[in-house]
Amino acid sequence: MSVRVINDDAHFQSELSSAGIRLVVVDFTASWCGPCQRIAPHFEILPTKYPKAIFLKVDVDKCQDTAASQGVSAMPTFIFYRNRTKIDRVQGADITVLENKIQEHIGSSGGDEAGEDYGQGLMELNTFISKQECECLNEADDHCLNHCLTSNGGYLQSDCDEQLILSVTFNQLVKIHSLKFKAPPHLGPKEIKLFINQPRTIDFDMAESMTSVQDLTLDPKELENGQPINLRYVKFQNVQNIQIYVRNNQSGGEVTQIDYIAFIGSPIMTTKMTDFKRVAGKKGESH
Repeated sequence: MSVRVINDDAHFQSELSSAGIRLVVVDFTASWCGPCQRIAPHFEILPTKYPKAIFLKVDVDKCQDTAASQGVSAMPTFIFYRNRTKIDRVQGADITVLENKIQEHIGSSGGDEAGEDYGQGLMELNTFISKQECECLNEADDHCLNHCLTSNGGYLQSDCDEQLILSVTFNQLVKIHSLKFKAPPHLGPKEIKLFINQPRTIDFDMAESMTSVQDLTLDPKELENGQPINLRYVKFQNVQNIQIYVRNNQSGGEVTQIDYIAFIGSPIMTTKMTDFKRVAGKKGESH
């Protein structure tokens, strides 16, 4: 495992495409940049530490179109991609900050937060969740929504009764193909109503009275195995926010628990060759 050096703009696009759902970390660097040279030996070690990620190095002088199209104006800049889509960036030569970001997106154990490849360009969308904009009504103080948005992150539990409203916002528009719940079979959710793109988090009275986009009734085996539950895909083509109303749980008790919830689909904004606009005034080009 080693850092792959990008030779030209087409090579960059090819590497992003072939990576699929794997995390790609790109070092935008320059030979004349002192901080770039200081962090370079540390960056070279990262493929060995995080073998499930792909690490690329782009010289901004050799690949000017790529640097311009990706909005790179200072070096070093590290940009994170998944499924050809930008998901994060770090500026500056701080290896600790960089590694923290890698661990956030790939999991500190080296496991892949994107999970399995579902084919047809589908992937887990949890890496696109804007956690500071998410909210959950009736969550327990010590078992909150964020716990169930990452695998092995703990679990979400209801507080006063069995009902929950999860409001999950994405940092860009996504298409949602299916949902995956992992939960104890007796404590997991049973009847669910789904709403999308609401201007604010709905309350429990609204959730009962409003017409949902889709209703689901979950089976204990689906919760135990964490198997994907298909949605009416045509209804979830342009989602910025999804709200999940959990009406009850499998046992009819007062406590509902969700260990992990995954949103499976695809981001709408992807990096395409059409993003690579020519930089006017390059030497040797006519105008």
